[in-house]
Amino acid sequence: MNRLILLGLLTFLTFAQAKIVDAVAITVNGQAITTSEIRRVQEKAGVPKQEAIDLLIQDRLQKAAMKNIKISEETIDAKITQIANLNNISVPKMQKLLKQQGTPWSKYRESIRQAMKKERFFREKVSKTILPPSEGQLKLYYENHKEAFMMPSSLNLTEYSAHSEKALQNFLRTGKSKGIRSITQTKKTKGMNPAMLSMLLSTPDGRFTKPINAGDRWVVYQVKGKNGAKLMSFEEAKNAVAGRWRQEQQAQALKDYFSKMKTQADIKILRK
Repeated sequence: MNRLILLGLLTFLTFAQAKIVDAVAITVNGQAITTSEIRRVQEKAGVPKQEAIDLLIQDRLQKAAMKNIKISEETIDAKITQIANLNNISVPKMQKLLKQQGTPWSKYRESIRQAMKKERFFREKVSKTILPPSEGQLKLYYENHKEAFMMPSSLNLTEYSAHSEKALQNFLRTGKSKGIRSITQTKKTKGMNPAMLSMLLSTPDGRFTKPINAGDRWVVYQVKGKNGAKLMSFEEAKNAVAGRWRQEQQAQALKDYFSKMKTQADIKILRK
């Protein structure tokens, strides 16, 4: 019934009423948050209204905190080149793919600028408050989160190799296997080189690792699947434990920073 009433009312909306639909709901130090923004965040993030409001308030506070951070065009170019290399494509190819997806290049560059501003802001303003963990803290974290440090007992891999990195890069880009040797194998994780193991475990099933210089040839692995599960010892998991601990500390430090900013901000609720 409410739906039918709303549909009927749409017929009689005046211009003034239409403007109310996208009215300013909140101001944060003079910066507006509109009702339509709140609805969009609710829909896209799938969160309740109050959580959407909190996210938008943090967004305005973060923009204010980053307003004096400048990122040069050269720095953005270098970052984009790095991203392209990690994805085994050229920058022109990246531009073409983004265009096919309907993303303007200028919009993509701006998203990189904002991401880099956030990274610098965090590094300069927040991360300084995080003290390095002691061995005891990491061991306690490991004991309380053992389920997070399970790893497969073996990995199904296809190894692709070539005499040059260029040949492998071309294979990854085009899928053409001329001059490429492939071997399908199952490797046990026990006793594997820690750096290699970390790279393989962080590679999603079906995806490729970055090319590796194996001395007389270049190698890339496609992870086909991960088998079994075993609990890593603290020593085996130590780097992963430290990384997970750091992520949680960073999230908490960021939350604390903006909570403090929020108490000092001029926030006005104009429409509920």
